[in-house]
Amino acid sequence: MSEFDHVHFLKTLSSEPGVYRMLDSDNQVIYVGKAKHLKKRVSSYFRSNITDSKTRVLVSNICNIEVTLTNTETEALLLENNLIKKYQPRYNILLRDDKSYPYILLTSHKHPRLAFHRGSRKIKGEYFGPFPSAGAVSESLRLMQKIFPVRQCEDAYYRARSRPCLQYQLKRCSAPCVNKVTDDDYSEQVDYVRKFLTGKSHEVIADLIKKMEAASLQLNFELAAKVRDQIMLLRKMQEQQSISGNFAEMDVVGFAHLNGLNGIHLLMIRDHKVLGSKTYFPKVPKDSSEQEILTSFLGQYYLAPGATGRIAKEIILPFEIEESGALGEALTQISERKVILKVVTRGERAQYLQLANKNALNSIAVKQSTQDSINKRYAQLKATLRLDDITRMECFDISHTMGENTVASCVVFDSQGPNTKEYRRYNVTGITGGDDYAAMEFALNKRYNKLVDEDKIPDVIFIDGGKGQLGRAEQYFSNWPHTKMPLLVGVAKGTSRKPGLETLLIDGGRKTIPMDSDAPALHLIQHIRDESHRFAIAGHRNKRQKQRTQSLLEEINGVGSKRRQTLLKYLGGMQGVKAANIEQLKKVPGISPDMAEKIFNHLHDKG
Repeated sequence: MSEFDHVHFLKTLSSEPGVYRMLDSDNQVIYVGKAKHLKKRVSSYFRSNITDSKTRVLVSNICNIEVTLTNTETEALLLENNLIKKYQPRYNILLRDDKSYPYILLTSHKHPRLAFHRGSRKIKGEYFGPFPSAGAVSESLRLMQKIFPVRQCEDAYYRARSRPCLQYQLKRCSAPCVNKVTDDDYSEQVDYVRKFLTGKSHEVIADLIKKMEAASLQLNFELAAKVRDQIMLLRKMQEQQSISGNFAEMDVVGFAHLNGLNGIHLLMIRDHKVLGSKTYFPKVPKDSSEQEILTSFLGQYYLAPGATGRIAKEIILPFEIEESGALGEALTQISERKVILKVVTRGERAQYLQLANKNALNSIAVKQSTQDSINKRYAQLKATLRLDDITRMECFDISHTMGENTVASCVVFDSQGPNTKEYRRYNVTGITGGDDYAAMEFALNKRYNKLVDEDKIPDVIFIDGGKGQLGRAEQYFSNWPHTKMPLLVGVAKGTSRKPGLETLLIDGGRKTIPMDSDAPALHLIQHIRDESHRFAIAGHRNKRQKQRTQSLLEEINGVGSKRRQTLLKYLGGMQGVKAANIEQLKKVPGISPDMAEKIFNHLHDKG
């Protein structure tokens, strides 16, 4: 590896704000940083008196540095976090939280729909959130359905209605689908929802009180009673959810460090209510300071693409960080409102901070306890299988019904436990139905035939089955082209198929591995086997259901693939198609009156 000529590079480096990317001999980005004064910041890495071991190791791996200039430090901060998200450099502190946050969506239809939403914002409408968990969204939707009769049904279901559904009978929807409510009255309820979700519940109650009083003066006591019930429900919900606090909107960031693990606990307060909380465990390079960890977390959490909605007006920090001013300016700029980051030592905010710190410490203890249990299982499994190390394990299972709709699953476990991102399913084709041995060979071929990265080769492969499946797997690996060879282990169920009575087979089933029923290593194997079984069955059921749904419509002459798709989409799946009458079927685009009658008669003749 050629040594990086930092002297020559620094002579040409600008003194303006910007972002720098450090690259290794493979041209991979290993660190991303930003600076108000690029030359000063980058020069600091090449001083002769660096005591920080992490920086020394980083510098020893630098082969090139790329620079992007920006107009301001705020722009540099935003670019830095985008690049960290993109490259995931190994010497940066990384917030690994790939799960997108759930939102409540209020669509822009003529009769807007309230819905749970996660992912890209392709649907037109207003997005409220983010919420800390899917459960928080579901609970909010359930409560709002009791108070505001705004529809939550799918569009296909809404369009196909010819009479009110059960939600109307329960007074949880005003049935705009069949004109049981005027457009103006429905819009009024939607406006109440909008105000409620933006933290203006007191304003909603004030509006409802005026409406109730007006209805009473007009002797419309039925409407007055209905509005009164709304007010009572709103007030009851406020009593249940409110906290004894004076702060309408803030995030409280707790921090804890224990036994080499760092935890950051975020407490979200909106509209004087604790909306939820969550603990994060960022990936931290060795010897990183607490200030570095917290700064990186705040940047990656709040400056991530699409994160504008999660920025609170006030962010309470557990300790001072140098970047608080620049970060506050960046958050103010992207949220288009003043955002303050500060440290508190007394009062109500300090009590919340103490609670957040306590939760961070507790979460670390729970995580380490779980990890200790996992480590114990792995250690015993390594000893049992006589392996120096186990960093990756995979398990295969086959699922079918009488040989039909065969699906193979492959689940992956690493040193942290299940690695669900690496799970794969394979639709098995080109074999005789019910031939599990051929299905196993098909799955192994799909999984490993085009394998290039040797790091993805598992140390152990578990085959859920007896000697036959294991023998077919060993036959496949007899022509293995790679240097690393996984250990193949068959997991055969006992005669009673009870957990703890499994037999572990190696060498084509000629040898067995004795293991006590209460051994931690066996519990780990059972966990892997059960995961592969669950994953295979779920895939098989989905495939079987899809085939049954399609085959019923395929039997109808004149209903091709496009019409099947249109019917299922418009009417909300096969259940909706079966429940539809002839008039509803006629409304589906591309379905003539004769065809609607033909479909209806066929489905109902089939029972």
